[in-house]
Order: sequence, then C-alpha cells, then structure tokens
Amino acid sequence: MTRSLIAVTLLVGLALSGCGYSKGDRALTGGAIGAAGGAVVGAMVGAPLAGAAIGGAAGAATGALTDPRDVNLGRPIYK
Repeated sequence: MTRSLIAVTLLVGLALSGCGYSKGDRALTGGAIGAAGGAVVGAMVGAPLAGAAIGGAAGAATGALTDPRDVNLGRPIYK
C-alpha cells in the first residue's frame, strides 16, 4: 500500500506541478498541490501527515526540475 501511495503522489505532483513561469513559482505551487494530494491519499490509508510530506516534497522537486516548456498551464492565478 505504501508503494501505491508514493506512486499516486508522484503522479499527481508531476501532473500538476506545471504552474508558473519561474522555478520558484513552479516549486511553490507544485509543493502545495503535491502536499494537498498527498494528504488526501494519505488520509485514505491512515497517514495524512506522511502523505502530505511525501507529496509536498515530490511536487516541489518536480516543479523545480521541470521546464515551463515541458508542462505549461499558464500564469498562476495569484499573479
């Protein structure tokens, strides 16, 4: 069950980390989206805090390591 949690969290972080133009924007929004998704998935298996930590780290790393040309969802709503 732990491997499926990590896999789902990484996929959610990868799919949604494309917000923003700069690496900082992408890391911030990817981390927030990953933490939210990880908390939801973690709550299903009884570990929401661990899921949020794993999802946040995966989302932030994915957002920082991807290029805006790889995944571009447009300008973030907070700008």
